[in-house]
Formats: sequence, structure tokens, C-alpha cells
Amino acid sequence: MRILVTGATGKVGSRLSKRLAQRGDRVRALVRDRTRAQLGEARIELAQGDLLELDSLAAALRDIDVVVHCAAFFRGATPEQAHAVNDVGTQHLARAARAAAVKRFIFTSTGLVYGPNGGRLAKEDDPCAPTAAYPLSKLAAERFLFALEGLDVRVLRLPFVYGDGDPHIAEAIPMLRGLPPTQRMSLGHHVDVAQAVARFIDAPSPPHRIYNVVDDEAPELAALFASVGEPPPDGSNAEMARHFDTLLDGRLIREELGFKPEFPRLADAIAAGA
Repeated sequence: MRILVTGATGKVGSRLSKRLAQRGDRVRALVRDRTRAQLGEARIELAQGDLLELDSLAAALRDIDVVVHCAAFFRGATPEQAHAVNDVGTQHLARAARAAAVKRFIFTSTGLVYGPNGGRLAKEDDPCAPTAAYPLSKLAAERFLFALEGLDVRVLRLPFVYGDGDPHIAEAIPMLRGLPPTQRMSLGHHVDVAQAVARFIDAPSPPHRIYNVVDDEAPELAALFASVGEPPPDGSNAEMARHFDTLLDGRLIREELGFKPEFPRLADAIAAGA
């Protein structure tokens, strides 16, 4: 397949791009600055463009079969920046993909779009009521995509993604420090996110348009902190805790697309040194 990946220099996109190339897909990465992109060794073609500049996207989409849209602005983004990149930028890319006759548009969204659910596992058809700017912008993008005619849109709602040399857990410790140590968090390993995307690409006609991607086990935050040698969080920020109190039900993608996590638990990834 000829695949355009956005966000290919980010945490998810960089690892995903290389895995798609390794399995034989022809991968093109949309980057804002060719000189800063370290993807050449993976035989990934670079296409310069910016989601906020609609006219820059047509060349990147030429002869592309599938778009995998990973680019997003999360940590440190103001509500206005999150809206501009995650919602408006997605609108630009989707319109350009439709004009280029792209066969499938895969959007990596977030499980936080469901909003706080107090430990109840959120299913794909549950109502969404996010409380923070980032998931609000991703949900707005989802709704735009599903209303856009003439483009086969599919959405993967991701949990907190980790592993594969990514310092994501350690980097998130300051942000999560005020959450309760017993609060649980849905996780997904980079290897398994790539597997889910590949299954979405290969399925001729997936039965549903939205799938949650998640490990089999949502560990307590105390265990997540311990995995990088940190003491448990202190539970001092109830408002922040509420924003992250969302767990995902991952049964649908297993039943319909045959997804099976290579690392079903955080402990499995730790044991494997992954």
C-alpha cells in the first residue's frame, strides 16, 4: 500500500512509519521541515507540508492509497492551538485527501474523548463528554470526518501509548503527579498500536468505523510510576484526576479484526525489556 503518515516525527508516528515500511508498505511522511526529520534510514519518503496550509498538502497526497493521520498538538497546547492543529488541521487534510481520491483515511484519536467514566469501560458507541481541550479538539475532528462525504474514514481511539524506547511514561510523571495512586490508566504498547493500524489498513471493509485500541490490563498509577522508578503519585489534584479518569473497552477490535496485543500487560513489556 502507498501510505501517507502525518506526525511521522512524533512518538506514535515515527515508530508506526518504520513498522509499516518494514512490512513492505511504501510510506511517505508529511513533515514541516525535511532537515529535522530522521526517517531516511527507514526508506521513508519525505513530503514537506503543513496541516495549517491547505495548499501544501496536495503534492504529499499524490498517488496515496491510505492516510494515517497521527499528527496532533497535546502537551503544552492552549485550547486555541489544540483546536487549530487537531481540528482545523484535520479538516484541511481530509478535504485534500478526498480531492486526491484517497481510498481510506485513518484517524488516530484518543480514548479521552469519552470523558471521565469512573472506571467503567467505555465502548465505541458510548456517548462522549470530554472535559479538556485536547480531547475536545479530537472529538470535533472525529465529528467533522464522519460528516464528510466521499471519504472512507476510520478512527482508532488510543490509550496512553508507551514502550519501544519511548520516554512517554517518564515525561508524563510531572503532569500525573497529582493523581491518586490507585487510579487506573488504559495503556497500549507502540507495537500493538502499529498492529491495530495495520489491521485497519488491510481489512477490506471493517464492520465499524471506530475501534478502541488498548491492552488487556489497565494498571494503577502507582505501578506505572514504579515502572520508571518513581514513587507513587500523591493524589493532590482532583481536577486533573477527573480529566484522566477514563478506561477503554477493547473487545470490539479483537472480535472483528483479530487484534491480539503482543504486550497485553505493562508487566509483560517490562519483562521483555520492551
